[in-house]
Amino acid sequence: MDQLLLDGSMKPVLYDKDKRFWRIPPKIYEALDSEFHFDFDPCPYPRPAHYNSLVVPWGNSNWVNPPFCKADAPYGGPSAFARKAVEEFHKGKRSVVVLPVPNSIGILLAAGAKVRYAGKIRWVEASTMEPAPKAWPQAFFILEP
Repeated sequence: MDQLLLDGSMKPVLYDKDKRFWRIPPKIYEALDSEFHFDFDPCPYPRPAHYNSLVVPWGNSNWVNPPFCKADAPYGGPSAFARKAVEEFHKGKRSVVVLPVPNSIGILLAAGAKVRYAGKIRWVEASTMEPAPKAWPQAFFILEP
């Protein structure tokens, strides 16, 4: 399938025939599109050669299924698209970003947990209280009756 490039030309994007790409099931996308009325997909499949949606303005309502493999994400992976979605949010635009979550988080979210971002936490060693070499982003999942 050819894609429209930023310069207005149409160019095919060729991928390894043995590589598989996964898309959200159409019924799930259609339900989301019916609710949010998407007018831009910054992560089209297939991605046009040299296309970098992280440097262009997004639409008013964006469907964002970010790439995860380096071959598919030459300009940045999920974190880069999350930062861009936040940037566009501050311009008054909506983005629906689909990201995988570990099973433990899925269980908590399905149970109705509230999520509070805790920032980057530098854990401490239990015996010595020595800080870990690096701080990692954390979240609190709160289940209240």
